[in-house]
Amino acid sequence: QAELVESGGGLVQPGGSLKLSCSVSGNIFDEFDMNWFRQPPGQQREWVAAHTKYGTTVYKESVRGRFTISKDNAKNMVYLQMNNLKPEDTAVYYCNARRWAPELDIWGQGTLVTVSS
Repeated sequence: QAELVESGGGLVQPGGSLKLSCSVSGNIFDEFDMNWFRQPPGQQREWVAAHTKYGTTVYKESVRGRFTISKDNAKNMVYLQMNNLKPEDTAVYYCNARRWAPELDIWGQGTLVTVSS
């Protein structure tokens, strides 16, 4: 089974930018949609962005226009570029690979993003 490893989290001031990376072991992009989720402190995990196996991208309303999800097939990497960060973006961010049939979810360990002055 493929493994996902996130990196790039940290502390950033409001209005700043961060780029999260997800290293994927194995060639799974043809079979899996790649997602970013996040879990704010004291809240449930929520979906943030998707890059489907067909190449389409979809975003949670509150991040659309500020976040960009991308893939590098040659490097087996998934990225989340986050601009104009807000305090409410503070969360542990998780990389996810989802296959719909048969259903399978693969998760990374998460990386913490803190937006604070």
